[in-house]
Amino acid sequence: MRLFKKKEFFTEAENRQIVQAIRDAERMTSGEIRVFVEHRCRFVHAVDRAMEVFAKLQMQQTQNRNGVLVYVAVRDHQFAILGDDGIHQKVGSGFWDRQAAIMRQHFSSNRFVEGISACVSSIGEALQRYFPYESDDQNELPDDVVYGR
Repeated sequence: MRLFKKKEFFTEAENRQIVQAIRDAERMTSGEIRVFVEHRCRFVHAVDRAMEVFAKLQMQQTQNRNGVLVYVAVRDHQFAILGDDGIHQKVGSGFWDRQAAIMRQHFSSNRFVEGISACVSSIGEALQRYFPYESDDQNELPDDVVYGR
């Protein structure tokens, strides 16, 4: 699903940092976190694009409906955080607003990797609270950063 080289935006080290944040966040939860980065958002609102990506990545198919997508359109300066029904029912809209504030704060000073990593970490804490890791848990979705157009 990669349509441009990740090195065009994140270095290999930055990419590894985000992947490590995802792995750390998922280590204590059955929840799943994906990060999708592209240059431009082809819809007026990033939430519309995030919903499309969420479906394309089949994130709604996790057993507990506890997948979370962090979507970033870099050149358009847009992002969205989309949680599936299972996690959304537990945390509510205010939680997503706080995650957006975390990212907005970092992004305003061009600290994209730090913003994404901090958001992923915070989401992981909520997932751990409501969907703790169980011994038979399996990683339902890949941990890699997905790059779009």
